[in-house]
Amino acid sequence: MLLVGSRDSCYFQFKALGRFNGLIHAVGCRRGGVSQRPFATLNLSCTVGDTPDAVMRNRRRWRRLTGGGTHIYARQSHGTAIAVIGPEAARCGPWIKTVPMPADALITDVPGIRLLIQTADCQAVVLVDPQRRVVANVHCGWRGSVANIIGRTVARMTAEFGCDPGRMTAAIGPSLGPCCAEFVNHEKELPMQFRAFRTHGVHFDFWRISQDQLATAGLGRDRVHTAGICTRCNLDLFFSYRAAHRTGRFATLIGLETI
Repeated sequence: MLLVGSRDSCYFQFKALGRFNGLIHAVGCRRGGVSQRPFATLNLSCTVGDTPDAVMRNRRRWRRLTGGGTHIYARQSHGTAIAVIGPEAARCGPWIKTVPMPADALITDVPGIRLLIQTADCQAVVLVDPQRRVVANVHCGWRGSVANIIGRTVARMTAEFGCDPGRMTAAIGPSLGPCCAEFVNHEKELPMQFRAFRTHGVHFDFWRISQDQLATAGLGRDRVHTAGICTRCNLDLFFSYRAAHRTGRFATLIGLETI
């Protein structure tokens, strides 16, 4: 397993990202919050039916547990919009914010800012260029995979910040695995090229799809890391929409510190 941390803790970390100085990251789980069923307990989403008070208490707790900073949540819509978060976001409170417009990928080069993506089967894909000191966090469900939001984000980092995909590292968080990624209507929903990633029956390996898209975007395959943890198979640790439908969302976080 590429994640480190106790099963009793509120978050995990990628071993591969631990070698970068000044990089802050955390892969959350469903434990350690105040929400009641079916959102028990560390639900960080305010759009799934949980009480606003519980969500805000959870977000404050999550911020404290992960070391503070300015937490920026994406307004996720399964689209392809990418938001670049500039220094103005860190100049004043509140320290927990949501981008005003829909966006499924966040990019920043500003120390002190934490980019957060919420998931419950979709992938959170974090990207880092350690030389340019730029990070991104991408929400990638099957619609995002079809639209190649991962490749779009790498291209935006390259165009706007001068990042080099060849020196970038990526990590794919806990998400729906090939064991549970069943697509009965795949002929309508998924493009023909995705059939190369079909595993058995109507199941698909979206971890490999993301790995392939990252490689196509220019990242070396040895720089792409996957948690390899299926959310639906680990309901004690993670929320899963496929398993429960009405459920919470955990978060993956990445950011920079001043070094």
